[in-house]
Amino acid sequence: MMQIGSIINGQERMEDHRQTMTVINPFNNEKIAELKLATKQDLEDAAQISFAKFHSTTKVMPAHQRADILRKAADLLVEKSEDFATIICKEAGKPIKYSRGEVERSVQILRFASELAKNITGEVLPMDAAIGGEHRMGLVKREPLGVVGAITPFNFPLNLSLHKLAPAIAAGNTVIYKPAEKTPISAYMLVKLFEEAGLPEGVINLLIGTGKEVGAPLVTHEKVHKISFTGSLPVGKSIRETAGFKKVTLELGSNSPNILFEDANIDNAATELVKGAFAFSGQVCISAQRIYVHKAIFDRFLEDYIRKTKALQIGDPISDQTDIGPMINEDEAKRAKQWIDDAVKEGAKIEVGGERNGTILSPTIMTNVDENMKIIAEEVFAPIVSVIPFESEEEVIQYANNSIYGLQAGVFTKDINRALRVADRLEMGGVWINEISTYRQDNHPYGGVKQSGVGKEGVKYATEDMTEIKFIGIKIDQTN
Repeated sequence: MMQIGSIINGQERMEDHRQTMTVINPFNNEKIAELKLATKQDLEDAAQISFAKFHSTTKVMPAHQRADILRKAADLLVEKSEDFATIICKEAGKPIKYSRGEVERSVQILRFASELAKNITGEVLPMDAAIGGEHRMGLVKREPLGVVGAITPFNFPLNLSLHKLAPAIAAGNTVIYKPAEKTPISAYMLVKLFEEAGLPEGVINLLIGTGKEVGAPLVTHEKVHKISFTGSLPVGKSIRETAGFKKVTLELGSNSPNILFEDANIDNAATELVKGAFAFSGQVCISAQRIYVHKAIFDRFLEDYIRKTKALQIGDPISDQTDIGPMINEDEAKRAKQWIDDAVKEGAKIEVGGERNGTILSPTIMTNVDENMKIIAEEVFAPIVSVIPFESEEEVIQYANNSIYGLQAGVFTKDINRALRVADRLEMGGVWINEISTYRQDNHPYGGVKQSGVGKEGVKYATEDMTEIKFIGIKIDQTN
């Protein structure tokens, strides 16, 4: 079993007196790593070093150098892709085929960021557009913020970390990186990879510790200029309340709706929504949780959907054949099973699944559900999906919007006018047409409305939000 600790200014902190925590493979309970946990003093050291390195190093580092480091990191990640995929599979329980997909997307993030590092541009303003503005020039430029605090979740430990780290580096910031305690090994490997790619020591400082000990103080630290957080709604609310005047990006929960009108391609939609609802046991922010199906095709869709769900292979996530592995721990599997049981007591029907074996919850399709049930109203974050009939466009829009969340949705129809009309009325940060809500690329704006979060990710948009706009005005002397 490996031992790892925080990395501050390039040095790993592994003293014997530190409190420890064990990383457990959620499938077989194998002990993967022992963590030497960070302390508040480690956070203070990381903040001081990050602040100093920003002023001495990244703020003055030329764009081409930042781009080269990010591109080299991408190339190294390609070389080490199987190592990263294997560790994600082991620490998160994510099936290996999905772990490999996460690594592939992470390479893209680094390459997008490398390209953008050399294209952070400003503008020249027409100052004479204002009365009295003659003989003046206005320059608008973007400058890095300073120290970015990145707090990342367990479900995409590499991809969602790089959605914060890569834009921060592209823009010229330093980073204090606090990964989820359940999945810190890939974070440790990522920091080592950046060092190998030529990133100066102390530009990323890794804190492996608890939210109470280092996460909460990171949010309030005076030398941290921005917090980028992906995780639960309660923690996100706390961050917004305590962050003060810092910039904040919050990627929080969802219960994504997917709408199938009567002209939808049933076979394609059913195939994609099996993946959309059950990939990584539904532990995805934009997992398909609510599927609204027009009554004209409801029975045909449900039959096809049940058949394709039953064909999923449940087992060891390290196997290439496995579609469904464990949830992140047994407590989460028990919680999700309880939500199913509660819904059944209130009249819901289990069409397939609903069985728990340790950390594994079988893919579950529910019908006859009510909008007040937890499996509908809250973020289920488990392999549970509800299929709900509807009759009219107006009705289904109301159903879809009746939520505290609004992250991403899917609309399936051949009618482009209806597709765009519905997309405009859905209260979501993003809407896909003839694609599942769970689909995400790394170059489009991604972020929710309502209680799904604040701000946008996607490499370009995150990079912009990790800069500050500065205006420089010049009065041009007209005398010879």
